[in-house]
Amino acid sequence: MGIKIALLIVFFAVMVAVGLYARKHVTSVDGFVLGGRSAGPWLTAFAYGTSYFSAVVFVGYAGQFGWKYGLSSTWIGIGNAVIGSLLAWVVLGRRTKVMTQHLGSRTMPDFFGNRYGSRALKIAASVIVFVFLVPYTASIYNGLSRLFEMAFHIPYTVCVAGMAVFTGIYVILGGYMATAINDFIQGIIMLIGIVAVIASVLSGQGGFLEAIEKMAEIPSDIPVTLGQPGAFTSFFGPDPLNLLGVVILTSLGTWGLPQMVGKFYAIKDEKSIHTGTVISTIFAVIISGGCYFLGGFGRLFDGKEIYDASGVVVFDSIIPHMLSSLPDILIGIVVVLVLSASMSTLASLVLTSSSTLTLDFLKDTLMQEMSEKKQIRVMQILVVFFIAVSVLLAWNPPTFIAQLMGISWGALAGAFLAPFLYGLYWKRVTKASVWASFAVGVGITVSNMVIGYIESPINAGAFAMAAGLVVVPVVSLLTPKPKREQVDQIFECYEEKVVISRKSSLGDQK
Repeated sequence: MGIKIALLIVFFAVMVAVGLYARKHVTSVDGFVLGGRSAGPWLTAFAYGTSYFSAVVFVGYAGQFGWKYGLSSTWIGIGNAVIGSLLAWVVLGRRTKVMTQHLGSRTMPDFFGNRYGSRALKIAASVIVFVFLVPYTASIYNGLSRLFEMAFHIPYTVCVAGMAVFTGIYVILGGYMATAINDFIQGIIMLIGIVAVIASVLSGQGGFLEAIEKMAEIPSDIPVTLGQPGAFTSFFGPDPLNLLGVVILTSLGTWGLPQMVGKFYAIKDEKSIHTGTVISTIFAVIISGGCYFLGGFGRLFDGKEIYDASGVVVFDSIIPHMLSSLPDILIGIVVVLVLSASMSTLASLVLTSSSTLTLDFLKDTLMQEMSEKKQIRVMQILVVFFIAVSVLLAWNPPTFIAQLMGISWGALAGAFLAPFLYGLYWKRVTKASVWASFAVGVGITVSNMVIGYIESPINAGAFAMAAGLVVVPVVSLLTPKPKREQVDQIFECYEEKVVISRKSSLGDQK
């Protein structure tokens, strides 16, 4: 117990120290929200990765999908690395950096307002962010409850409150730069922790090959392959179609999430984007691939500890049960690992929510004359507010909140992915098509929560994103073109960058 407590004390002390160090960056709104757009490739790549993978992934998703799909759940991690990290950086990174800096956009709703010349779009997007990020913030805590109960035997409520307080301290003190530096430290902890945990768990099963042999003997309980042994070690697993839905939502979904895309706003320069692409992809392969690979062995730990009173599997119990027999030092590392993943995501979410509500809603509606200093102060107050709300929801989550947490990625990505992606590349996108995407993305995911006409929230989210990618170009072609002069002025930022790049290249050659 002493080792585990010592690790926690050191962890929290470092977080607060970073917040104090990063205070010098909180002198302007850009400094608080984007770190002055000066974050280097390592900080940005780790900030992207740690915001991507939280306790929801490590405890919830890895346990749930590892149980359902066996070792084929590793494809989710590979998809996260290739689509959610590599392609996201290649397709979105440079253009997001250049256009948002040209437009002076600090948030995703701000981008929609400036790119499409619509204050109403900006306000509507900020409302969507608020509605769907707050419950998602509350969900971050859920993966911690059983781990802390196993490791420390302390109430879950105490753990949640402590984590919230320390997150609030360093976000309020240092803003984006504090979260980026802490994300880098937390990312290193995650890398070391996941490798150590996988090695230890497989060692307890007699090694990798013996663990595979044991998995191959387990009969499948999926209707399509009912009773068939070897399904959980097959290449695409017992249910490839639903597995694909999970890959699409958890990978492509990041392209439309404001807390993820915001990392490209803050990166220092285009050279940093190239370096960050490599770092972020490697990080995702190890962390996400490792989490789902570990979860794929969950059925080897089948026991009464993972079932509720009615005999139903509690997916959040699978990973903690797998880890319960590890040595104390490794359990301490796991707890710090999950804390790192959760606090980095939590910090990113509350910073995104507070900046969106302040800059995109309050400043445009109720408090239009806010000074820079007042904007920072309001955002700091809202950080406290969002953390408090998420804590209250996490302590006693009602059923509808639990459902909303499950569809938040689908609603946000379904609404934002298509108009953001097309808006970076295509001049023909119209305001009407953006409204249509908002309506389709939120409408599909919310209506499915109520009616349930699509098999799962995961598949509903994937369908919402696909629908948006079709709706935006179709509606854009059927509605009047945007004014050419305005659009040309927006897209000239890319042309300016090409000219500057060519001049720089010629200078280097000379």
